[in-house]
Amino acid sequence: MFAVLKTGGKQYKVQAGDILRVEKLAADAGEKVQFNDVLMLGGDAPVVGAPFVEGAGVQAEVIEQIKGDKVIKFVKRRRKHSSKRTVGHRQKLTLVKITDILSSGADTSGIKAATGSAPAGEAAPAAKPAKKAAAKAEAPAAAAADDLTKLNGVGPAAAKKLVEAGIESFAALAALSDEQIAAIETVKVKPEWVEQAKELAKG
Repeated sequence: MFAVLKTGGKQYKVQAGDILRVEKLAADAGEKVQFNDVLMLGGDAPVVGAPFVEGAGVQAEVIEQIKGDKVIKFVKRRRKHSSKRTVGHRQKLTLVKITDILSSGADTSGIKAATGSAPAGEAAPAAKPAKKAAAKAEAPAAAAADDLTKLNGVGPAAAKKLVEAGIESFAALAALSDEQIAAIETVKVKPEWVEQAKELAKG
């Protein structure tokens, strides 16, 4: 018996015992996961889903989190600038071993669904939004939003990043301390912006 499952935007034809490299899953090595997006079940009585087979699932055991082979991206512009750029990339993948194919009852198996995001062991990336949120909470609240693009050197993109960091007015920008400025990661706040904001806040 085989199944065709979908994960990470790709489709895989699998049987019990197969080892797959799939897009990174939110699971640690040794954990069991279940793929619920089954497009087809094959065998003596093939079943094709519309788009997925109801109640079907593919269970797998996570072997380890790995990185794929390095892919080189090379860009050469031969006109005007004659510039070139080389960038390397290694895709994060999860190595899994298919243990069982369920034709029904997958929704009541109790095994967690295979979803693509950072595994539980990697808590470091989640700390950045918390730091940003702390800076946002510390930023002084403003009564009304100002047009931050009036500051010299602040365009629409920079103004948007300032708003995301919780700075929506000249008064809020003028009241920032050096520690609060250093804590803002979305945009680098320049000292001249703070000086201009102080003048504009006065009216």
